[in-house]
Amino acid sequence: MSAPIAVVDGHNDLAWELRERGYDLSADDIAIPLPHLQTDLPRLRAGGVRGQFWSVYAPSTIPDLLRATLEQVDAVHALIERYPDDLVLATDPEDLARALEAGPEAPIASMLGAEGGHCIADSLGVLRDLHRLGVRYMTLTHNESNAWADSATGAADHGGLTDFGRDVVREMNRIGMLVDLSHVAPSTMRDALVVSAAPVIFSHSSCLSVCGHVRNVPDDVLADMAERGGTCMITMVPRFVSQRVMAWSDEVEAAATASGIDPLDLTARDAFEATWPHPAPPATLEEVVAHIEHAREVAGIEHIGLGGDYDGAGTMPVGLEDVSTYPRLFDALRARRWSDDDLARLGGRNVLATWRAAEAVSRELRAGAPVDPALRRP
Repeated sequence: MSAPIAVVDGHNDLAWELRERGYDLSADDIAIPLPHLQTDLPRLRAGGVRGQFWSVYAPSTIPDLLRATLEQVDAVHALIERYPDDLVLATDPEDLARALEAGPEAPIASMLGAEGGHCIADSLGVLRDLHRLGVRYMTLTHNESNAWADSATGAADHGGLTDFGRDVVREMNRIGMLVDLSHVAPSTMRDALVVSAAPVIFSHSSCLSVCGHVRNVPDDVLADMAERGGTCMITMVPRFVSQRVMAWSDEVEAAATASGIDPLDLTARDAFEATWPHPAPPATLEEVVAHIEHAREVAGIEHIGLGGDYDGAGTMPVGLEDVSTYPRLFDALRARRWSDDDLARLGGRNVLATWRAAEAVSRELRAGAPVDPALRRP
């Protein structure tokens, strides 16, 4: 593999995986290789990861949702405090830029991203509190629709965003929190793109035209997102990148539902899946490349990135099994005549530019000035 291109990864679920294992940072010491996880510090370094958005996630079905969300935030801060030579909190785009400029031995810029707007409990005050704690994007929904936004995999309760949902987007623009449209329904995507004065991101999504999973992004939305200065960060999750894996997953989910398992109970669904007699077909690196190239064709080289979702899926594509494997992806793209400048944009420069543009919009809004439409553009 070639020397690593700097990667700013849009989504990693290590904090939730650590919660599932009891938040025992001594037993799960990420300073050493941990083969039971897809993420540890040696493999982040090997993968060229220089900036990581750590997901802070709590299922909407969990008791005491706010406590669970805050514990996830605390877990990320605990990791940063425990490994100060390897991780540093980044709360504005210039923190990330400095980490990228400092070189591969510098601490990895660590940003927090809240996965699922249900975590704010329908409160703009909680949204602002999460921002004060370092959360710099929020995914408007998770797998189910909430009280103010429709999810791609949930009920179409609102036809997109409600009036309060639009207020959430506007307040995110004002305080400088990136609007993340992964997981949301196309109607919600389109509403948010109209409402948002700042460019948006997809922290971990792929292309609907390449794989028909409802979690993926339609071409018209990709094009509109790019026109407004956003970045779509392509994910590695097998059922989102491979038609074969999606068909297998749909079969298992239908059987699980027929057996009485709540589709929102991911733990029960995963346990059911483990008993399924037919193993999932493998997703491949080449299928991920197909999504990246399609996103480039539709959105342009300036508007694509990477959001692996490592430690958020049990199995990843062959060749992309963990966070150390990004150089393999870049080598595959080099073989398809991508330049190092193209790869640097994909790796992290694009999402940095989008974050800078969103921060510029926030400054204007907080100053009470009308937002210059040019600020949308990275």
